[in-house]
Amino acid sequence: MRKIILSVILITILVLTFLSNFILSDNPIPAEAVKFDTGDTAWMIVATAFVLLMTPGLGFFYGGMVGKKNVISTMLQSFMAMVIVTILWVIVAFGLAFGPSIRGIIGDPTSNLFFQNVGTSTAWSLAPTIPFMLFALFQAKFAIITPALITGAFAERVRFWAYLLFMVLFILIIYSPLAHMTWHPDGVFFKMGVLDFAGGTVVHMSAGWAALAGAIFLGKRKIQKVNPARITYVLLGTGLLWFGWFGFNAGSALGANGLAVQALGTTTVAAAAAAMAWVFLDKILGHKLSALGACIGAVVGLVAITPAAGFVSISHAIFIGAFSAIVSNLVVSKFPKGKIDDALDVFACHGVGGMVGMLLTGVFASKAINPAVGDNQGLIFGTPTLFINQLTALVIVSIFAFVGSYALFFVVNKITPLRVTEEKEELGLDISQHGEFL
Repeated sequence: MRKIILSVILITILVLTFLSNFILSDNPIPAEAVKFDTGDTAWMIVATAFVLLMTPGLGFFYGGMVGKKNVISTMLQSFMAMVIVTILWVIVAFGLAFGPSIRGIIGDPTSNLFFQNVGTSTAWSLAPTIPFMLFALFQAKFAIITPALITGAFAERVRFWAYLLFMVLFILIIYSPLAHMTWHPDGVFFKMGVLDFAGGTVVHMSAGWAALAGAIFLGKRKIQKVNPARITYVLLGTGLLWFGWFGFNAGSALGANGLAVQALGTTTVAAAAAAMAWVFLDKILGHKLSALGACIGAVVGLVAITPAAGFVSISHAIFIGAFSAIVSNLVVSKFPKGKIDDALDVFACHGVGGMVGMLLTGVFASKAINPAVGDNQGLIFGTPTLFINQLTALVIVSIFAFVGSYALFFVVNKITPLRVTEEKEELGLDISQHGEFL
């Protein structure tokens, strides 16, 4: 049956793309094409490449943490996100996220199927200085890394084909509506005044809550405590993530401008402050200063500053990084690992980090940094409206992402088993799922 389904998918894509000039009809290019800013365009091309690099970086980050017999499978899960989500985004998901709004919840994909009307001569309304296609491709990289983040929670026990099916459904049903509600001018969160500069709700909270749902649904690994296969992979992955995150956050300014520089600065200091706070707290709690701890701390800081990067000052970014690392470190240490096997602490790091970042955006966002904040500044400036909006969005997104993801795991498991057998788990996913090994 799987062979038939895969054959039908391949043949359908080949036929539709071959006949696209007959099936799809792009709007004619305006008589006077939009004149784009070459500096903004150049920077956004680079930023798009930066963000894509984060996904293989995540593969190294996760791959180094799992046991040796699951390294290839774990890294391949990230790599295949680049493959599957790219095609899915072009065919339909971009339209769902950024197409004409349907009640502020989801986009109408019909005008953007197969990137129809997504060209190089028009622009997105909120990014008028770069081609529309560049904006769409930049956003594709955000969609790619989100399901890849989830994989750390159910590492070492998930069937690969089931993961691919879940990833497709997650992008269509969870990610795209959240992107639309948060970043589309007609989205419900956007209209509420919720601030999410580069993906605190859309990427990290959704991934964190989906990870928790997956860890609960799949159950515990047969052996939970394993020695990390390659700490050097984790260090390499962290470096690639930190590097790519400059495109993630500074690129979300959608131009080569002062706001991009501000986001670059806040991202830099938040990651450094978080890594420092994590290893300091480890020492305070009686643990050794570890490479693993420093890497996880840096990534938590990057997660937490993501929603706030273009809205807060450098000094407040240091606070956000350090505070988020302390909170996530404590959550990791107190997480009920004997009951819920979130293998690589995705919820405690990405989910909690994203939530801390969203709330602290509501505390520190300043119109002096970004005039788009308007009069509803952060709580520290004496106006509570933004903080209340951030908190409201946090609750709604948490419920939607967790319940929706759990339902998707349930549906996928009915179609094809999510978890490998005990024998295959003991053998390792590299061999049992892919026939390869280190």
